[in-house]
Amino acid sequence: MSIVDNKKAFFDYFVEERFEAGLVLEGWEVKAIRAGRVHVKEAYVVIRKAELFLIGCHITPLLSASTHIVPDSTRTRKLLLNAIEIRKLIGKVEQKGYTLVPLNLHFSKGNVKCEIGLAKGKKQHDKRAATKEREWEVQKGRIARGDLNA
Repeated sequence: MSIVDNKKAFFDYFVEERFEAGLVLEGWEVKAIRAGRVHVKEAYVVIRKAELFLIGCHITPLLSASTHIVPDSTRTRKLLLNAIEIRKLIGKVEQKGYTLVPLNLHFSKGNVKCEIGLAKGKKQHDKRAATKEREWEVQKGRIARGDLNA
């Protein structure tokens, strides 16, 4: 069950591989995510000392958050991935043009997981072609329905 998707990632990047990673979260963050108060549009993944970190993911704290903690809505969160997968990602990211982007947050067996994608950046003309293709699909659907004046 998907919580939030990063639609901008598919517009800005060609996603070649996908990986499912766990997240190290605090209690108030899990409650806020369950309430749908999370954004990954501006988030990105970095590799530091053979570990993956999610930066820029904004989790808005609930009003009922505990008073003895100070919630930091954009703190850096560690991603949990198998060591073999991390080494594979490090090798790919060091190649020219590859980057790691968060694609979505979802629940898996009661845990919050982050799907990250190994992606290559799109050029401006690629984005224009994707927009043209999307508009053509919409137009084709209208023609098939017989709604020609829309």
